[in-house]
Amino acid sequence: MTATPMFPLGSVLFPYTPLLLRVFEPRYLTMIGRLLDEDDPEFGVVLIERGHEVGGGDRRSGVGAMARLVSVSPDAEVLHIVAVGTSRFTIDEWVDDAPYPRAEATPLPDLTWNEALSPLRTEAEAIVRRVLARADSPWDADTELSDDPLAAAWQLAAIAPLGEYDRYTLLRSTSVGALLGQVIDLTLEAESLWSAG
Repeated sequence: MTATPMFPLGSVLFPYTPLLLRVFEPRYLTMIGRLLDEDDPEFGVVLIERGHEVGGGDRRSGVGAMARLVSVSPDAEVLHIVAVGTSRFTIDEWVDDAPYPRAEATPLPDLTWNEALSPLRTEAEAIVRRVLARADSPWDADTELSDDPLAAAWQLAAIAPLGEYDRYTLLRSTSVGALLGQVIDLTLEAESLWSAG
């Protein structure tokens, strides 16, 4: 089994969502350089649960998402990366970090959409957009979502104004219904905490 290149980050990546990175560390420059030689360049993204990635010693989460490279633009000693989340995986085992972080990983099954979930998705979207309108968030309340309902469900998870641990809970969802239900619950919980503050 080939070890998958990994990019531990302080944030969660979801399927169907964009990832913008500024890459300047030598080991990640090496990783991106090698990926560019591949036909379908992908790397894994996992959340750093504790510690700092720079210099090692971090604790990394056990579930992540693959990121497919879309574009790479060089700038003085920095690469500007655009990638998009694809499938989820679980970490089986981390291997030596040289020349960059790598792990043995097993793909998780893709979630499947059921039209019966449409009312739940509509409710989740209304709640997320309402709370986003009042939140300090990098996402706008009128952020456009995909026409594909499964992609839109993951995108709602991505734009919901939540902390990274809540987002990690969403990433580990075992069904679209569970994902949307948790998006609603966690967003309302976050709203009530702000209101109380």
